[in-house]
Amino acid sequence: MRIADKTVTRAILERHGFTFKKSFGQNFLTDTNILQKIVDTAEIDKGVNVIEIGPGIGALTEFLAENAAEVMAFEIDDRLIPILADTLRNFDNVQVVNQDILKADLQTQIQAFKNPDLPIKVVANLPYYITTPILMHLIESKIPFAEFVVMMQKEVADRISAEPNTKAYGSLSIAVQYYMEAKVAFIVPRTVFVPAPNVDSAILKMTRREQPLVTVKNEDFLFDVAKASFVHRRKTLWNNLTNRFGKSDDIKAKLEKALEMAELAPNLRGEALAIEDFGRLADSLEEAGL
Repeated sequence: MRIADKTVTRAILERHGFTFKKSFGQNFLTDTNILQKIVDTAEIDKGVNVIEIGPGIGALTEFLAENAAEVMAFEIDDRLIPILADTLRNFDNVQVVNQDILKADLQTQIQAFKNPDLPIKVVANLPYYITTPILMHLIESKIPFAEFVVMMQKEVADRISAEPNTKAYGSLSIAVQYYMEAKVAFIVPRTVFVPAPNVDSAILKMTRREQPLVTVKNEDFLFDVAKASFVHRRKTLWNNLTNRFGKSDDIKAKLEKALEMAELAPNLRGEALAIEDFGRLADSLEEAGL
């Protein structure tokens, strides 16, 4: 019997008197087929170390531990630590770290793997309320994670993997796709969780590019420009950029010059620009003195 089996999950929760905390966004997966599919999608084998975030009672951890070299699972809720010690007691390749992943010193932590030189993949059922901060924190860290296979709210997965000229495309798509190739692997219905969330989930597979998608002078400025370009989605690039940089004659002259250098029409909307266009725009704005 698997941890994720509904009767087993229920028995574990009852035995430990566990109650769900809304503030931690806890939704435990109770479908073994989906858990196997996650491991298959992530292509986990004994040549890979895994970092998991929010293991809950260990349903996914069990599958990961069977397939990976080692698993390091970060759990913020200290009430779950004794439960995980119980449910994962038969595995000697799992370390549970009772820490907030956003505050953990990951560079130091990963040295605790027996073989820290193996490729590291992040496989997790992320809490909805903090999905984006966790992802961006990990992607922007200096740790070269080989791949992310993470569950999140379907709407967020759609935004991250969106193409230009679609409703879902925005600054989050750009921030992630700059570093990673991202695609939705499959949808997970809300009915397979305890408790059931209000929306469906998706498994997003993200593979790190060998080089960022474009080469720019200043990455932070690229993301700043992209963010500014989507503040008012229905407004033109010109309107959003003047809102961000200012409306004086001097600024407008510099903006006109930058758009001309980037070969972009001021009446375009942000959603029409590919990441390469944003790269040219950011460099041109800097060159124009903005």
